[in-house]
Amino acid sequence: MIDMTLEETIKQLPNQAGVYQYFDKNGNLLYIGKAKKLSNRVKSYFNFTPELKPNSTLSARITNMIQQTVSMRYIVVNSEHDALILENSLIKQLNPKYNILLRDDKTYPYIYFDTSQKYPRFEITRKIVKSPNIVYFGPYSIGARDILDSIYEVCKLVQKKSCLNSKKSCLYYQIDRCLAPCEFEISISTYKKELELAIKLINDKKSLLKILKDKMDFYAEELRFEEAGEIRDRCERISRSEIKSDIDFATGENYDIFVLSNSENRAVIVRMFMRDGKIISSTHNYVQLNDGYDEDELYQRVLMEFYGGEKPPIIAPILVMKEFKDIEIIKEYLSEKFEKKAQVIIPKRGKKRQLIELAILNANELLKKDKLQINTKILNDLQELLSLQKIPSRVEVFDNSHISGVATVGAMAVYDNGKFDKKSYRTYHLDSRDEYGQMRETLTRRIESFSKNSPPDLWILDGGSTLLKLAIDIINSNGIYLDVIAISKEKIDAKTHRAKGRADDILYTKDDVFRLKNSDSRLHFVQNLRDEAHRCAINFHKKTKLKLDKESNLLNLNGISQAKIKKLLNHFGTFEAIKNLSEVEISSILNKKDAKIIKSTYK
Repeated sequence: MIDMTLEETIKQLPNQAGVYQYFDKNGNLLYIGKAKKLSNRVKSYFNFTPELKPNSTLSARITNMIQQTVSMRYIVVNSEHDALILENSLIKQLNPKYNILLRDDKTYPYIYFDTSQKYPRFEITRKIVKSPNIVYFGPYSIGARDILDSIYEVCKLVQKKSCLNSKKSCLYYQIDRCLAPCEFEISISTYKKELELAIKLINDKKSLLKILKDKMDFYAEELRFEEAGEIRDRCERISRSEIKSDIDFATGENYDIFVLSNSENRAVIVRMFMRDGKIISSTHNYVQLNDGYDEDELYQRVLMEFYGGEKPPIIAPILVMKEFKDIEIIKEYLSEKFEKKAQVIIPKRGKKRQLIELAILNANELLKKDKLQINTKILNDLQELLSLQKIPSRVEVFDNSHISGVATVGAMAVYDNGKFDKKSYRTYHLDSRDEYGQMRETLTRRIESFSKNSPPDLWILDGGSTLLKLAIDIINSNGIYLDVIAISKEKIDAKTHRAKGRADDILYTKDDVFRLKNSDSRLHFVQNLRDEAHRCAINFHKKTKLKLDKESNLLNLNGISQAKIKKLLNHFGTFEAIKNLSEVEISSILNKKDAKIIKSTYK
């Protein structure tokens, strides 16, 4: 097959829907776009005479991208709708330089109850229960568990799922927190009053908070300061989910509100949720702007990501602050998700516009308080020193741990927007026996999860140039746009000395090696991230080793020697795998007598 030039590829593009990808001279992915007609869309980026160059009408950001583009690929699909979905999926997995990537992959919880039950009780869910009998409240950005716990303290509802099966009242009845329909004949109307009170308090946080604060004051007067402190913290979390508003909706209207605001380097997305005429919760997240700001693209990403999962239980009209490009195709996408026509409204006046202005006011305030925006000097300095393509606002750091090949594990620590994001940490049980194979296994497993949890801006490896080259090869073979560096102790007398003061740390990039002074703040930043990953790996290794020791001792007590246990683990990998083996499978490695002992041990 003869490779075509960029101009030749553009001129033979079909007039069909599809997705196109631009690449630079090194084969790095620059941009992924969608088109109703590939030929028309791609040609709009270029002037063809007297030579191929960027169209003079393009923005500075896109002009810069086109100047770097030397080749392209495309994928033809059946419709513009299919192109939208494919484009979004590829951007999440491959993280192109000039696309905006959102990493807000959270699902927001709802409180719900089932009206078909004789004595309904409230639960929290992130997955939608498909039933016409389910009543939902939410979504909640924070405080859902605090609201639910408070409801069960105030209202005399069935407290636990298992309560109704016991046929006998329990402690909750004795402390006056349950009517005990498990033992006593409680009328539906009596129970319904408690249910209605709970619904009122869920919908009216002000009333709920007043009850909690009265309770807090009581505990304080009784010198029960620990309990008072718990109530205080709960009130704070419940309050934090709200944006206070004096906008009065006479009718119980529902709206999902999305607005954007940006500074030179950062953008913030604010989402507010109005239910029954009240703003029940709000959430936000920041986006690092490395190569300019495209509000149209960001709005598309925001709506696709938020509604990208299951059909939401409460489908509300969507309010946005302004018209954006491809809004009609986004409406089509949402209508398919909702199984009804989606409403995306740009209010110009009235109370709905007041909601938009309230959200914008909060977005601007969040930008002012954005700590990472204020303290980006170290990140900018690191980008400049290491020639990183992006300011590394989200970083994943990898380390492995084992003792003589036993309890081999990998760990990934995550630094995001100025702090460690411990909910995003990952640990891995590894099969490889050497350091190279262990890191390859860890990184490969992380890449396999990019479709669910998008790539960061930077990878940091605890290792030297060999492991760095491994990571770069893995990334390139998967077509992912991602910076990578490594950090390791220099070797003294052919040995690596980990103890502080014994040896200096060295930073490795694809093209350079950096030996910075021990006082260098850029080195301190990377060391801090490396040490966190190392701590995470060591802790997980200790837990794994302890579990293995317990399993090993159990088999030892039943007459299976350490040598035989090691033989089994080398062949089958884990004790979990050994437990699920048949006698025949075990006896293929050991003898039949040992196989019987092992099977009887794990009965």
